[in-house]
Order: sequence, then C-alpha cells, then structure tokens
Amino acid sequence: MTAPRPDLHLVVPVYNEAENFPRFYESVRVHVTTPHDITVVYDRDDDTTVPVARELGRTDPSLILLRNRSPGVLGALKTGLAAAPGGAVVVTMADGSDDHRCIDRMYAMYREGFDLVSASRYMPGGEQRGGPVVKGLLSRGAGWTLYRFAGIPTRDPTNNFKLYSKALLDRVTIESKGGFEVALELTVKAHAMGMRVAEVPSVWSDRTSGSSNFRLLQWLPHYLKWFRRAFRK
Repeated sequence: MTAPRPDLHLVVPVYNEAENFPRFYESVRVHVTTPHDITVVYDRDDDTTVPVARELGRTDPSLILLRNRSPGVLGALKTGLAAAPGGAVVVTMADGSDDHRCIDRMYAMYREGFDLVSASRYMPGGEQRGGPVVKGLLSRGAGWTLYRFAGIPTRDPTNNFKLYSKALLDRVTIESKGGFEVALELTVKAHAMGMRVAEVPSVWSDRTSGSSNFRLLQWLPHYLKWFRRAFRK
C-alpha cells in the first residue's frame, strides 16, 4: 500500500540549480520538522537540477520531480500549485535565499485557520540581505503602501515565499502573465475574498551562486496591475 501524502507540500521551481540544490535540500531537512513532500518543477530534461534531485530522490520518496506543463517561471508555479493534492502549499526557491526556519510556523498558522501566510522581510524581525537595491526599494515601498493604505495584512506581498491553503488555490484562477507577480495576485485576491492572511518574519539572503531569473523591467507592469487592483476593495 502507498503511504498517504502529508498535509504540507513544498513547491520548488528550478532552472539549472545543480550547485545550489543539495544545500537547499539539506536546509529543508534540517529546519522543516512538519511532515512534508517536495515537488521540484523543471522545464527540460537537460536542466542541471534534474540528475541531482533524482539522485537524492533515490533514498527519499517524498522528493518528487514534475515536468512543467508550460515552460517558464509562471508555468512552473502554476504546475506546482495545481499538483498539490490538498492541505497547505509552500512555494520556495532552490537558490538558498529563503529562510526555511519559518516554514513550521507558517504551517502552524495555516492550522489556526489562515489561508495565506507570507514570509515577510519587512515586518519586525524580518531582514533582507543583499540583492539588487532598486528591486528591494520597490518591493519594500509597494508592500508598505499596500499594508498602510489598502489594508493588505502583510508588509511583503511580493515575496514568493508563501504558504497557500489548497482551499484558496481552488477558489482562484491565476491571471498573471509575467512570472513571479503571481504571489502579489494571490495575496490581493485572498484579501478581497475575505480569506485570512498573515505574515511571519523571515530573513532573505541573496543567492551565492548561479543567476536569478527575475526580470524587473519586464515584469514591473504586471506587478503594477495587481498593485492597482488591491485598492478596489
């Protein structure tokens, strides 16, 4: 008989993260005590992450490899979120930037009835270490504005390191067209629907190897769409 899957599912979009993935995997093993599985979403079979993750999966059946249905960051996020069977879904990156120490707390808040829990760099106790200065200023400014004037219950709505309840994901249709702005979209929609949103402090650290797939100028108009939408409620 196949063992039932846990209630917590980590979704990890990857693109050539062979160097970072072992450290990412070890961090999850050390810091996440809640039973969970990890779904690694990749675009192509020649992605350097695939053989590394597959080798680790030989001794860890909770590590799942999933081919992306539509190539790109947005496709990977949508594929991973849709694949979760239920419970709570956490999006986290394989580059080592996310603070996995807060995942257990995020899950505990989900168990308390929250449908979206954001890891927050900008609340008391949170921190951002490194990264592009302009991107950080825009993210912090947008988060503060939405928190202060639109009533969004997190100061870091653009952070993709978030927990979503499957109940939330089943109620929304993702409309994002760019990529990582999907986190802002889901936060705005959850708040507009009256679903419970919260945040926990988190320390974000810039990657130490490889290159980011974030494209600020390309995706900024997509972020602005959901920034404006947040004020409609």
